[in-house]
Amino acid sequence: MLIKLALYFVVGGVVVSAVTYFGSAGRGLLSAFVATLPHISLLTFILIYLNSGEAPTLAYARGLLIFAPAWLAYVTAFMLLLPRAGFWPALGGSVTLFFTAIALTRLLIR
Repeated sequence: MLIKLALYFVVGGVVVSAVTYFGSAGRGLLSAFVATLPHISLLTFILIYLNSGEAPTLAYARGLLIFAPAWLAYVTAFMLLLPRAGFWPALGGSVTLFFTAIALTRLLIR
């Protein structure tokens, strides 16, 4: 189990490092491409399926779709707020919107 967790940590770190590297080098589109590749969901589909089977894997996939609108609202809000309010207020506002959208989504699907 500890080896699996270490592998998950390394994979996540590689992705974050690659996204940060490309973004810092002014290659925003490539950075966004790497960040949105389905590698994390692909790996989690495989690992959840191998560890728990079909039903938990389907539940995870449904969860991804349910929370996708909140993620889109978060990114859109960040893009709109950044030039107007600056980095930290834009980040704080967009994260707040994300969690508000998640809470509303959870209320709606009960």
